[in-house]
Amino acid sequence: MAHIIAIANQKGGVGKTTTAINLAACIAASGKRTLLVDCDPQGNATSGLGIDKNSLTRTIYDLLLENALFDETVISTEIEHLDCLPATVSLIGAEVELVNEADRHDRLRKQIVPALEKYEYCIIDAPPSLGLLTVNVLCAAREIIVPLQCEYFALEGVSLLMRTIAEVKKSLNPALEIRGVLLTLYDGRTNLARQVADEVRSHFPGKVFSTVIPRSVRLSEAPSFGKPIILYDFRSSGSQAYISLCQEVLDGNPETTGAGTGIGSADSNPIVHDSSKSGSVADAVIGDATVNGS
Repeated sequence: MAHIIAIANQKGGVGKTTTAINLAACIAASGKRTLLVDCDPQGNATSGLGIDKNSLTRTIYDLLLENALFDETVISTEIEHLDCLPATVSLIGAEVELVNEADRHDRLRKQIVPALEKYEYCIIDAPPSLGLLTVNVLCAAREIIVPLQCEYFALEGVSLLMRTIAEVKKSLNPALEIRGVLLTLYDGRTNLARQVADEVRSHFPGKVFSTVIPRSVRLSEAPSFGKPIILYDFRSSGSQAYISLCQEVLDGNPETTGAGTGIGSADSNPIVHDSSKSGSVADAVIGDATVNGS
């Protein structure tokens, strides 16, 4: 059974989609068959992988409304082992069209779980809201990663998300667990970022990944080129951070000791799966990776 991990926070601008794209890409680059499900009507995870939304004839909207099959909707990407269920703005209409359906909360799970036998990981980019689409994501997922930006009001609105998660776990998906909180947009040069990081760790003891995602120009640029950061600029701090996060996810529960970013030094080639080290991310080459330098 695939590990199904949702990236969720109803607050925009926290690095949710950036995390979904880059975590999925790193897991796939480690040699594990991975599916990225774009459940955000903005479709940024789709375009961030270089998929032309205007060329799509089937999207996750059609899958949710049972107008298309999984195999008619899923798209391969330029990264080996990574597929995508794409989204466009049409997904906005799904909430209205599903509202009177008896299985409205469970449609996503019913449509994707039977198809996940060929995948090891499924990463879902949730919409920045707490509507029916997000409930579908929470019903389908087994684990949740919550990105929080290291800025003022970082915890604003998180209590509502946590209540929603608790209610879904109680009533609809007993297997749902919070995998970890991910600190994003971190600038270690500022006192504010360090203070916010400390506050988040105090608020979620034992649930914060040791990796933090830095504020990075390269991370901001990569989606406009339709590439995850490991292809756009492997040596960048953002790339190394997501490789580190990937390692934490593959290894198991988040490490919660220490305050380091977990960013290691970069080799000249992207770091992917080494079959001699089970579950590790190490020492192989993504053949078509573009390395632009730091």
